[in-house]
Amino acid sequence: MDSPLRSFASLYGTTFLMVLAAGLLTTYLGLSLTNMDVPQIWIGGMMSAYYIGLVCGSKVGHKLIAQVGHIRAFVACAGIVTASALGHALIDNLTVWLILRLAVGMGMMCQYMVLESWLNEQAETNQRGTVFASYMIVSYLGLMAGQGAISLYPDLGIEPLLLIAICFALCIVPIAITRRIHPEPLTPAPLKMGHFWQRAPQALSTIAFGSMIVGCFYGLAPSYATAKGIDPEHVALYMTCTICAGLLAQWPMGKLSDIISRSVLIRINSALLGVLVLFITIIPFHSVYSLILTSLFGILAFTLYPLATALANSRVEQHERVGLSATILVTFGVGASIGPLIASALMQAMGDQMLYGFMAICSFTLLARLIWVNRRQKAEQFSTGDYVMAGGDLVSSPLAASLDPRVDIEMVNEQMIYPADDAFDRLDDEIEEEIDDTEGVEGQADYNAAYANITEDDSEDDDIDDEDVDNEMSRR
Repeated sequence: MDSPLRSFASLYGTTFLMVLAAGLLTTYLGLSLTNMDVPQIWIGGMMSAYYIGLVCGSKVGHKLIAQVGHIRAFVACAGIVTASALGHALIDNLTVWLILRLAVGMGMMCQYMVLESWLNEQAETNQRGTVFASYMIVSYLGLMAGQGAISLYPDLGIEPLLLIAICFALCIVPIAITRRIHPEPLTPAPLKMGHFWQRAPQALSTIAFGSMIVGCFYGLAPSYATAKGIDPEHVALYMTCTICAGLLAQWPMGKLSDIISRSVLIRINSALLGVLVLFITIIPFHSVYSLILTSLFGILAFTLYPLATALANSRVEQHERVGLSATILVTFGVGASIGPLIASALMQAMGDQMLYGFMAICSFTLLARLIWVNRRQKAEQFSTGDYVMAGGDLVSSPLAASLDPRVDIEMVNEQMIYPADDAFDRLDDEIEEEIDDTEGVEGQADYNAAYANITEDDSEDDDIDDEDVDNEMSRR
């Protein structure tokens, strides 16, 4: 069996370039807005606009893929995203930037749908965790490369935007020339959010709250680090440490999720993450210790999405996975658009530490939700468990065979009316008890002779009871 990296090399190559450009653009805008001394709520709103675009683009992306196919839809959206990224270099108006971020989010939603639905459709069940772990590893490598690139341009001029446009353009090449079998054509279908939330409530809850945490980090962590006195070069280091830790955790977590319960892993992850971010909120900021803590944060926070995605896909059928992919991305977009807005408002009102304070609230809320859903599901399984056959009189009776639709009724009637020569094996339980009570070889022989005499004299009688046998033995 081929390794996932070899099997999906073209998709992973496209993902790397696309995520590199997206991560670089997000960090660039966060640092630029901080240097412009705009209020925190504007920074949160700018980051939320991207995720709102993801939500709005879900329906458009599904229809577009259904009409023109996966690769053509990806290429068209890549062109829109490239043009929107370059638009930030032409106009400094914040309202226009919000619109451009919305367009980038809509375009990238379609691109993510193409990639993730393709992976879901062609990944083997026993490799699904590994495939998504590899996908996340490639994504984090792209994010790390983007953070490293921003450190090359501390002046935040036009150069980062040009690099972003180049990467968005080049991400088309691997997927356009891939030799992999194309996914099955999509048919337009309604986005059944309620259906998938009923099928996989723990997975989608994790994606919802996890996206709020991740959205806050990507959108507001550069501003948080800058407010703590870190220069742009070291902001890139702060972000890179977090992403690198998340990267290193993907492969072992993916392997682990293929062995033990993913829902258990998610609950443990949520509990540890809540304790960690609460600790970061309380203690004073330190330039060295902060790198260690943010690395631990990356391990816990960035493994929630692949765990939840693998868990959700294990709960649905093959033909439902495209709709599930759209539902996952919409859920992620909703959470990631709400998170930065709330966190930025709290930061503006109560201080920069509330970035991690809000993450602590999200983590513990997620943990409580998972525990509640898990207990409810166990209760439902207990009350609607499999039917257990009872040992009643009818089950143990020979008449049970005549009531079984799988049995030939004529054969049953014939055997019950005309027993075979080995009649002793077909005696009722009551007759067997009488035999057991008969003491001695002579008594046993008399009983068998009495039974044989009855069957010879009255073969047409349907029932032979104990009274008949006792009378015959008395007569003899």
